[in-house]
Amino acid sequence: WVQALQLLDEMVDVRVERDTTTYNAAISACEKAGQSMQVLQILCEMATDRVERNTISYNAAVSACEKGGEWRQALQLLRRMVQDRVEKNAITYNSAIGACEKGGHWVQAL
Repeated sequence: WVQALQLLDEMVDVRVERDTTTYNAAISACEKAGQSMQVLQILCEMATDRVERNTISYNAAVSACEKGGEWRQALQLLRRMVQDRVEKNAITYNSAIGACEKGGHWVQAL
């Protein structure tokens, strides 16, 4: 995941445009490594850089929150998806429910 972030930064240095696909690759690398805070930071960068955040972006972020038991953040991401008009799917909901369950807040999952 560290190398993925380094490559994402390097793209700026060599003036290669970072798009949704590149950001999603970095998000995925961080999500797989359980680096939820890095994932959330990348989502913020995407907004700052005016790069579209899509279902894949958010699903990886919610999944990272699930792995970390960060149920509040997972639910916040669901709300943000509504604000950003990003479609949720079964993966989104499964990850959010899992985050609530791991955080011991199963009632919020209902």
